[in-house]
Amino acid sequence: MIPNFSREDISTVGYYLGRMVFLLGFLQGLPLLLAIVLQEWAAVPDFLLSVELSLILGAILSTLFPPVEEINWRQGMVLVALTWLVAMFLSALPLYLSGHFLSYLDACFECMSAYATTGLVLVQDLDHLSTAHNFWRHFMCFIGGQGIILVAVIFLFRGSGAFRVYVGEARDARILPNVRTTAYFIWLVSCFYLVLGSGLLSGCLVLSGVNLPRALFHGICIFMAGWDTAGFAPQSLNILYYHNAAFEMLTIIFFLLGAISFTVHYSIWTGHFRELKENYELKVLLGSIVVTYVLALAGFGHSVSRYPGLWSFFRSTFYQLVSGHTGVGFSNITVTELAGWSQLTLMGIIFAMGLGGCTNSTSGGIKALRTGLFFKSVRQEVRRFAYPEGASIQERFHHQRNLPVDDRQMRVALTMAVCYLALYLSGALLGTLFGYDFVPSLFESVSASANVGLSAGLTSSNMPVLLKIWYIFQMWCGRLEFIPIFILGRFLLTAGRE
Repeated sequence: MIPNFSREDISTVGYYLGRMVFLLGFLQGLPLLLAIVLQEWAAVPDFLLSVELSLILGAILSTLFPPVEEINWRQGMVLVALTWLVAMFLSALPLYLSGHFLSYLDACFECMSAYATTGLVLVQDLDHLSTAHNFWRHFMCFIGGQGIILVAVIFLFRGSGAFRVYVGEARDARILPNVRTTAYFIWLVSCFYLVLGSGLLSGCLVLSGVNLPRALFHGICIFMAGWDTAGFAPQSLNILYYHNAAFEMLTIIFFLLGAISFTVHYSIWTGHFRELKENYELKVLLGSIVVTYVLALAGFGHSVSRYPGLWSFFRSTFYQLVSGHTGVGFSNITVTELAGWSQLTLMGIIFAMGLGGCTNSTSGGIKALRTGLFFKSVRQEVRRFAYPEGASIQERFHHQRNLPVDDRQMRVALTMAVCYLALYLSGALLGTLFGYDFVPSLFESVSASANVGLSAGLTSSNMPVLLKIWYIFQMWCGRLEFIPIFILGRFLLTAGRE
């Protein structure tokens, strides 16, 4: 049982929330500056109002609540959960003012989808959205992929308090001796790949005839959405817009990199390349990609003949599968074509989306390590029955180092898996209550909960309001992996009663 929250808890959370909102105001200054440089004067008031509101609200909260030196575990969890909600509401303001959303709720949906690196969209007439607003959509993906709190860890938190909020964003690995240096490393890796990836993607577009400024903008946006497994694109046709096989292959490379744990990236950066061969989670990820792709292929049967050739078939099917499994949500086919695939094929992609990428990455879902631990545990129990009594049976796996499979790991893995499965099913049942078929409803629910972004056609500005709100909740829960949301619920029910 979580104890009641006191007025001191409210004060601590309020103070740090104010600082987080203040930081968000500065981050929104980047698209504001872009709008001024590009002379998109209609976009300037949208961002100016949002920046001013964030700075004023941040200043008010920081003034109302006295400063504190430290933040404890449960306060950190509440802060993380609240920060994501407040960031959604404030970040939605410039998007809504752009006139490209039918309601403020739709703009909030878009922002949660960006921060949670999901990729489901409700924007209207995306192809004519201003460059500044479009950049803001993708920049939110970049912020959310590394973690909103991870930005603050560098500037706002010190000591053990930094680790307490760091864990709240569904991370548990300190790659380096302390959380601040870990945060520096994650941002260093991300910015390095941002330069490299944007350059390669832009160059690919220039070679295909796109002018340099436009190619650079698209390259930066696509990289931010791909590396952070978000799935947004500057054009309404997503990756299909480019009709470029080389461009698609580059995006596959970068969203696979985004789905790999930052601990593995650290091993690569420090020259320990054997980790790529020995890491158990990577083996599970690659194995599950193969298995789910075979399942997806089994659903095609004779309908393969609809494609002009084997390469076209592979290019369409494999891209969707890997995009779904890594949680990126990029698509090189239309929503109508994807929705027209057989239910067995859709189930293959649903399984891929539900399993997700690696722990401590930008990907969502149950995660490959937890799936692998489940199979290790089953194997361990089978061996206990098969071997003589008294024999020592201990399954091990390699994840940075050789580790035993213990009961605590299994409890955590199974708890998270059950929570995700319940979340997946809840959205599917709600979709059926509104008259949608079960498999498309399950597809959309898993896509939202696992922060993927592929759509079977349900997500639109015309879908029921309750379904929009529930998808926002699913994206929020899936990204933070439940615990901060549970503790926030307790906070809202008991704060100030002591």
